Amino acid sequence: MTENTSTPGSRFVDLSFTARDGLRLHGRRYPAAATPSKSRRTFHPRRPVVCLPGLTRNGRDFHELAMHLSSDEAAPRDVFTFDYRGRGLSDFDPDWKNYAIPIEMLDVMDFLVFCGIHDVGIIGTSRGGLIAMMMAAAQPSTIGALVLNDIGPVIEAQGLLKIAGYVGRAPLPPTWADATKLVRDLFQNQFTSLTDSDWELIARQLYNETNHRPAPGYDPKLARSLPVLDGPIPALWPQFQATKRVPLLVIRGENSDLLSPQTVDEMRRRHPRCWHLSIAGEGHAPFLRDARSKAAIAEFLALADAGHTGAGKQSAA
Repeated sequence: MTENTSTPGSRFVDLSFTARDGLRLHGRRYPAAATPSKSRRTFHPRRPVVCLPGLTRNGRDFHELAMHLSSDEAAPRDVFTFDYRGRGLSDFDPDWKNYAIPIEMLDVMDFLVFCGIHDVGIIGTSRGGLIAMMMAAAQPSTIGALVLNDIGPVIEAQGLLKIAGYVGRAPLPPTWADATKLVRDLFQNQFTSLTDSDWELIARQLYNETNHRPAPGYDPKLARSLPVLDGPIPALWPQFQATKRVPLLVIRGENSDLLSPQTVDEMRRRHPRCWHLSIAGEGHAPFLRDARSKAAIAEFLALADAGHTGAGKQSAA
């Protein structure tokens, strides 16, 4: 296990550790910024946060949010991001069958042990939220607060079919300008509020870089692990039931085709401490880069730290 300090002033530390089967997996730690001693006495201890990305995305997805949470003037906290096997800067797995939620959940739990943290706040985007729900059922004490970003117990088949249509199929763009155009063309119908500069930054989140050119950000064999959609997708209400012991914030992109408003309503009905936030002009899954998302998540986590999250509250930061 190694810990490599990144370039000076970058505000994060690169982490790597060896998984149970020998793969090298990558993460980052954004350490909480120092605050005056008077401020530290004023606020409750801040729960560390672990950010889990979507199916083909990686820890870079959370850079803006991690910077915001770790450098909050009033209540900074440690934030960790993680690249699943076959994504980001983690090793690709020679056996595509290991791109499975149970194995990825074990990797995440080993990452928590490596980082020496528990009772964490988890921010799970899409697949990351599925992993978090599985963790809540398998190891309840690992989670102290939960943010589900555009994911719930019921996954809409239309949205999953759309994902299956492009995973592993899009060509590798030769330049960053081409990468920006490709990403914009794929997602602009759902993400209507993003600017050209936003799309360039998102392209650099999604792709790795080699010799100043885009490189694959995930193993194309990941497409082989997607289920064949020949029938209804099983609902995950039993796994969701396990999240009831912790405060929950459900985020939905206004244009999402994976998480329906009806599922959000049912989640709020079943969970005694469920907040909800809708992100205008974004689809699946919100990038959590806008000021409103960052403020709402920070508010939710601060109240969860202090034990003040109320039942069914609408987050309106």
